[in-house]
Amino acid sequence: SGAIRVGAGLVTLATASRLQPILASKLTEVTYLPLPESRPGIVSPKAARLIWQQFNQYNVLLLGCGLGQSQPTTGFIKSILFRSKSVLPPLVLDADALNILAKLPNWGQQLTDDAILTPHPGEMARLTGVSVEEIQSDRIGTAKQVAKEWHKTIVLKGAYTVIAAPDGQSRISPIANPGLASAGTGDVLSGAIAGLVAQGLPLFDAAALGVYLHGEAGETVKARLGDAGMIATDLLPVLPLVIKQLKEE
Repeated sequence: SGAIRVGAGLVTLATASRLQPILASKLTEVTYLPLPESRPGIVSPKAARLIWQQFNQYNVLLLGCGLGQSQPTTGFIKSILFRSKSVLPPLVLDADALNILAKLPNWGQQLTDDAILTPHPGEMARLTGVSVEEIQSDRIGTAKQVAKEWHKTIVLKGAYTVIAAPDGQSRISPIANPGLASAGTGDVLSGAIAGLVAQGLPLFDAAALGVYLHGEAGETVKARLGDAGMIATDLLPVLPLVIKQLKEE
């Protein structure tokens, strides 16, 4: 999980305490919130209390990337999302946060409306209880329907990513880049969206702009390297260049 605060530009990575030294050797730009573990590398449900205490310091909470789906992790995510006595910041939910939600009854009614969900077709199938084939046969209709039913902003990833808002607004990315299906690229997208939410953009605008920037970065990398062998970290130095180019236009 991660959190971002505007102003000081602070990004905090909340992660299992034993993983923090390993990650710190690779990510020197962020601050860390080491979390108690139920067993090595697995976040304890008790860690939710530490996260609750931080909510008033942050503008957005990104939850789910790389957490896993163990029983302690499930307890941790349930505590964060449904048992907090504090007001939640805007949420960006991805990966294992979505997979855990899919196992919980009536999660949509309990979860704050101030949330962006970023499922790929498999995760969307688990959340809705229908097949991936059904999802893919009507990507726009599915995204718009669940955004309205769940009162959440939806980013249905894949070729021609669909962004849908509860009020019926929708956007479709014109990009179908196989390099953006490689491991970790979805985490980059979630991080970009969270960063835009932290800067004050409305959820739908942040989701749509994040998808655009992520897609353009992928196209830039593809033009330079080709779409074979593209990895998530290739996108990171390109994103600021895409933002700069967009501002100049």
